[in-house]
Amino acid sequence: MKEIVYRAARRLEIRTVLVANRRLWTPPGNAHVSTEWVQGGPDVADHHIAEHASEGDLAITADIPLAATLVEKGVLVLDHRGEVFTEANVRERLSVRDFMASLRDAGVDTGGPKSYGPRDKRAFANALDRALTRILGA
Repeated sequence: MKEIVYRAARRLEIRTVLVANRRLWTPPGNAHVSTEWVQGGPDVADHHIAEHASEGDLAITADIPLAATLVEKGVLVLDHRGEVFTEANVRERLSVRDFMASLRDAGVDTGGPKSYGPRDKRAFANALDRALTRILGA
């Protein structure tokens, strides 16, 4: 998935920022991709992203609470499988996430996410192209 983002950044010459609470490396020779390392616990990167993102930005995350916050700010949000989070679906996804967490806390084996395969990669690439076209007005 990262390579798809890196290629899009280079091809469209758009600023792309990776944010994490650990050091990340950028692809060599791609001046459009940078990293921001935020020190702290697991939600520090999410708070940083939520604080700095603004309407018209595009964010890629599988974190549903972060997606909900960003959607409220007018940020276009995709997950790694190409699903677009919207005002219409992000609250439902948050409710399902919380329900599944309560089942796991009660000891129920809920399984895990399906494996990430070529179909997911294509869906993400297509969704990213559509999102960038929408944002850039191309």
